[in-house]
Amino acid sequence: MHAIARQWREADLEAEDVALCAFAEALTYRRKPLGPEDVEALRVHGFDDRAIHDATQVIGYFNYITRVADALGVEPEDFIEPWGRLPA
Repeated sequence: MHAIARQWREADLEAEDVALCAFAEALTYRRKPLGPEDVEALRVHGFDDRAIHDATQVIGYFNYITRVADALGVEPEDFIEPWGRLPA
């Protein structure tokens, strides 16, 4: 799981998981709006309308809540290990 947080492109993922990570990355970082080709990239890996809708909602929610926390200067709890960090 931590390999995904560190660098999902190098993690040992199934093709549909790679497609979902690419979609999440595009939804999070791309400046231009996503288009039909982005949705089609999920459909070819078996994602139906419901799965695409749900993924978009979850990704969008986490993008939103992260921006709110960043804007308000919310610090992570001390007892929560950051994702992607290797255990000591």
